[in-house]
Amino acid sequence: MKILHAADLHIDSPLRGLSRYEGAPEDDLRLATRRALDNLVRLAIDLTVDAVLLAGDVYDGDWNDYQTGLYFSKQMSILKQAGIPVYMVSGNHDAKNRAMRTLKLPDNVHVFATGEPETVRNEKAGLAVHGQGFARWDLADNLAVGYPVRDGGLFNIGLLHTGLEGGYSEHKRYAPCTVADLEARNYDYWALGHVHKQEIVSREPYIVYPGNIQGRHARETGPKGCVVVTVDDRLRVASVEHHDLDTARWEHAEVDVTDRDDIDQVLSHVEERFQEIPQERLTAVRVTLRGATSAHAALWRDRERILNELRAAAGQFPNLWLEKIKIRTSGEDGGDSREGAAGILTDLRRTLSALGTDPDGLLARLSSHPLIGRIPAESKGPEGIAPKDPAWVRGLADEAYQLVESLLQEGR
Repeated sequence: MKILHAADLHIDSPLRGLSRYEGAPEDDLRLATRRALDNLVRLAIDLTVDAVLLAGDVYDGDWNDYQTGLYFSKQMSILKQAGIPVYMVSGNHDAKNRAMRTLKLPDNVHVFATGEPETVRNEKAGLAVHGQGFARWDLADNLAVGYPVRDGGLFNIGLLHTGLEGGYSEHKRYAPCTVADLEARNYDYWALGHVHKQEIVSREPYIVYPGNIQGRHARETGPKGCVVVTVDDRLRVASVEHHDLDTARWEHAEVDVTDRDDIDQVLSHVEERFQEIPQERLTAVRVTLRGATSAHAALWRDRERILNELRAAAGQFPNLWLEKIKIRTSGEDGGDSREGAAGILTDLRRTLSALGTDPDGLLARLSSHPLIGRIPAESKGPEGIAPKDPAWVRGLADEAYQLVESLLQEGR
């Protein structure tokens, strides 16, 4: 038996900020989530899988128009024609989608209830799938502890969108639970969603995050896709294999420019690094320059020239686009410059690092600042300010740093 497990499709997720970048491949990146879904459907059919599991966040909040839902429905119809059932739960992003509640999906798709856990049995495939979706986007209840007992004689799967406790500070803890909570259900496989990086959390039983199917920004780097689970005749997991689905990929390239004496040598070294980046698909690369170099001051002074020349160099490759250059060099004495932009960024990083560990302090400064109006409504608490979540605050501090850095590098 083969089962395809995917999560966090985020179909038609908006790719924010691309318009700031000259020559950004906006159309290709905006279509990437749909093309990744196309690849998922094609893979399921090619492998003749017995079921597809979608562990939440199929959508990315409310749709700008109904075409997003119709597109997903069409892809599910293709799976129906191939005789492949689909089991899906709603995640926190799906729960924000009002139109999802009225969208009629083909009858090969089972969307699990949100009021309480339920079990769907597929005797033909030998499956029992247990699941519950999100009734609201900010769900803080532990859903896993209410899942039913295992169904004897079948391969038991728990389908759940959750932020597991421990080790996932970059993701908000929706429907939090522990590994022990999952183990207690005595299922054979837990198909999780919410964390965008693939991870096999446990092998007894298998507890798996497949990651999202398409990276959406520069913080979601590397291969993205799904996992295919092979079950043997004893109804035990024989293998869990990752399959790439992404059609565009984000990469970070660290380039050591130590002992490069001038800008031309730095440029040449980065262009050599471009040749090492796999480019089977559209690849958006962020380059970070590091190392002690006598060109340090010139790199900051001529950063606009460097960016433009390297964008032109990247453009010589059919599938490569340079998203951003980050300068993290130092003078040949190894010390950070305290002059100009480098000094500003060093001071800013120190300040934001301190504020990032003090949510109350940062929020006190933010609450009266006009920038608070730019925080998305879904991220604000009942009082209209951001929640006092240390991980959220650290993320905000990091975004503030990146924004100031980009403005300095663009000379603004």
